[in-house]
Amino acid sequence: MTARSGSCLCGKLRYTIEDTSGPLGACHCSMCKKFSGGIYLGIQVTGFTLEDDTTLSTYTSSPWAERGFCSTCGSSVFYRVTAEGPHHGAVHLAAGTLDTLDGLSLQLELFSDLRPDAYSFAGEARQMTQAAVEALFSDESTASTETPAT
Repeated sequence: MTARSGSCLCGKLRYTIEDTSGPLGACHCSMCKKFSGGIYLGIQVTGFTLEDDTTLSTYTSSPWAERGFCSTCGSSVFYRVTAEGPHHGAVHLAAGTLDTLDGLSLQLELFSDLRPDAYSFAGEARQMTQAAVEALFSDESTASTETPAT
């Protein structure tokens, strides 16, 4: 993929990315639901650069990650892994903040065993249960280098 850009709702927190390196994923965990107001759709990216971070606020949501949002409009912008290990520093942007989603398709569902009965997605996507996602962060010395999408 090529470079992309995006922003929060008010446009004060704009960013550019070099590339999307991970799959577009949906997360059904309780933290992502509360952070996004529903299903968190995110994509792992590389070369994440904020044009102006004066409205950026972060919240440490777990022992292994923080979430970034705009302090002016409240838009959920990213999830970043803070834990040491193979996933450290991985950034997963909220897909809705990208200027375009052209060329992307849902490839992964995290915490799939917690997905409510109220909705489902069309097509096939790889499923990772709560236990599988937590195992990625439980022992960083033996964890897979595959990073979940949120």
